[in-house]
Amino acid sequence: MPRSTPKEGGDEFDGKNEVLLELLTVVDRDSSISQRTISRELGVALGLANAYLKRCIRKGWIKVQHVPRRRYLYYLTPQGFTEKARLSAEYLNSSFHFFRKTRAQLSELMRECAERGCHRIAFAGVSDLAEVGTICGHDCGLDIVCIIDAERAGSRFCGLPVVASAAACGEVDAVIVTSVSQPEAVYEQLVNSIGPHRVLVPIMLRPALPRPAGAEGIAAE
Repeated sequence: MPRSTPKEGGDEFDGKNEVLLELLTVVDRDSSISQRTISRELGVALGLANAYLKRCIRKGWIKVQHVPRRRYLYYLTPQGFTEKARLSAEYLNSSFHFFRKTRAQLSELMRECAERGCHRIAFAGVSDLAEVGTICGHDCGLDIVCIIDAERAGSRFCGLPVVASAAACGEVDAVIVTSVSQPEAVYEQLVNSIGPHRVLVPIMLRPALPRPAGAEGIAAE
């Protein structure tokens, strides 16, 4: 489950709930799983994985059975299955809402690009946002040239080449910030290299910016 998805107000699928859902899922899949493996699969520290596991046991979602050689088996209780189903529904609803809202904002931004005569576009940041953007770009008839992301340079993402900097893009009319992890830093680098009027930012990322962007346009809510 991606943890780079932006969280917004009441639409938020809380990060703690995401870890709980993953924990219930891995226990449901393998009752003999060790706490160290749980920690690795959840991507959290061993102590934190243990804390979440204890919480689930305390809530009555997971039952523990001691077996020989100081090992434990973990089982989902009926309440645990119910909670897993509830969290799964919440996660899916949040994901679909994110996709719809992101697509609406990026589509409006790209239509504005087309109206300005900006047809060669680059994204800045490999992310879920960029993935949705590739769909919007095709819908709006824009040419998505590449994705700027120094950490992933030399690879491909959604069929697009990933380059290290704006200079490596060749000729582009505008760059849309799609970095979720560090939009402020990416925005400032782009402004310094190509100027503010060629840098566009989706509404969902604007609160992270140090100041209003000069040519962001108005995206749909």
